[in-house]
Amino acid sequence: MIVTTTPSVEGCKIVEYKGIVFGEVIAGVNVIKDMVAGLSNFFGGRSATYEDELIQARQQAVAEMQQRAAQMGANAVVGVDIDYEVLGTDNGMLMVTASGTAVVIQ
Repeated sequence: MIVTTTPSVEGCKIVEYKGIVFGEVIAGVNVIKDMVAGLSNFFGGRSATYEDELIQARQQAVAEMQQRAAQMGANAVVGVDIDYEVLGTDNGMLMVTASGTAVVIQ
């Protein structure tokens, strides 16, 4: 399945619009990972712990969006947008949402 942020796929024609499709993931960061990330914050530098969580959540959200598009009979998703939010009283949850338009291309 082709997934793109552009409104079309070069060299292909959109022959059917199936509708808007979403993939959502809410991921929590556990206490151990939070402590390791806190060390990066204290000493400076990047937090590989949080980056890995973000990468996994994004990949899962896109995969879920693709799966839902396929269930609708689409073979591509165009106009993809990925959003990030932090949730929870202590901002310990990460929400990643992938959305786009499920289409059939030729």
